[in-house]
Amino acid sequence: MKPLLLTHFTATSCAGRGLDATLAALREQRGGLTPCNFERADLATWIGAVAGVDDEPVRDDLRDFECRNNRLAQLGLLQDGFAEAVEEAAKRYGPQRVGVFIGTSTAGILETELAYRQRDAASGALPIGFRYAETHNPYSIAAFVRAFFALRGPATAISSACSSGAKVFGTARRMLEAGLIDAAVVGGVDSLCLTTLYGFNSLELLSPQPCRPFDIDRSGISIGEAAAFALLERVDETNAQAAAAVSDDVILLLGIGESSDAYHMSSPHPEGLGARLAIEQALASGGVAAHEVDYINLHGTATPSNDTAESLAVKAVFDGTPCSSTKGATGHTLGAAGALEAVIAALSLREQWLPAGINTTQPDPQLALNYQLQSRPATLRAVMSNSFGFGGTNCSLLFGRGEFMRQTAGANRNDAERQNILRDAK
Repeated sequence: MKPLLLTHFTATSCAGRGLDATLAALREQRGGLTPCNFERADLATWIGAVAGVDDEPVRDDLRDFECRNNRLAQLGLLQDGFAEAVEEAAKRYGPQRVGVFIGTSTAGILETELAYRQRDAASGALPIGFRYAETHNPYSIAAFVRAFFALRGPATAISSACSSGAKVFGTARRMLEAGLIDAAVVGGVDSLCLTTLYGFNSLELLSPQPCRPFDIDRSGISIGEAAAFALLERVDETNAQAAAAVSDDVILLLGIGESSDAYHMSSPHPEGLGARLAIEQALASGGVAAHEVDYINLHGTATPSNDTAESLAVKAVFDGTPCSSTKGATGHTLGAAGALEAVIAALSLREQWLPAGINTTQPDPQLALNYQLQSRPATLRAVMSNSFGFGGTNCSLLFGRGEFMRQTAGANRNDAERQNILRDAK
């Protein structure tokens, strides 16, 4: 694939609002998980709630979209000058040439939960003011972001469980390569709700303490919420050369790998087959060899089966590459996780900083990964972010700095060289 330029990106989670706060948390190896105090949730677990989500309603002209999920999205869009960057892109290309692709798992389902409590006692009818299309409907988050910027390009919501926020990069890439748009707002937004908390509790997947990915005593997930976004633009030859000449630290999306192994509705393939296919495809599509990847942000949910399957997939392709899961800091933000961790991967490239796996103290020796327990400076030129969802919906994203593309000519490798890279990975 042709590289895509990440001109701007931002992330808001329980670890902090915006990139500076997120980076500070990762540098200091602290997270935002707290004992569960979400309304009516009587559960012995920890959650990653974003403080102040309910303090600011959505913009007056968008009041039909009023719900926690869209409030969280608005909060995220206003960080790091991201809104201004999108507005500038819309002026440059035209609002009809900027697409919107957002991942989510439950969208504003909390609004339906609240409406259900207020249903008519006699008829069971939901309140007249309840607006399903603008809140609970999975497309509502994409519609909200599109309306927020008055964009008129294509807009899509992706709901593929925990890979949703990563798969939007693939959808945007296809639109960009087809020439249907010139820029894309991609991201993921998911917010806390009782459906999610009690749903994962029924699957016996919630940890009674802050989650510990890849730890020998890992015991399940901690659910969080997040809003993370990136602005993608096509990089033609002239633009790519200009960008690389100006700065070696420009961030590029080099490769994308997607697979659907459909092994089980809620359990990963025990050998990590689909995950491995996504990893290999990301490397091949970017023309990047496994040994050229300097860091892997693992999906790492902290459930016994997920971490085991992912470790098998990673070891089948990589040999001792430093890796960690940042879910110990943010919680598992479900449909937003892929976007959040993609932004963290891009942030690690920008800052030349390798984030540790927070809460993990004793990596499981059976998994045998080069799992990082200490955050540290590192020379990073290419990094990968993994996202693997229920039903085997897998996605791996490969990011690189401008210097990497120029020095390795990874974007210019021919099909034969890409096939060799894939063969070597196997």
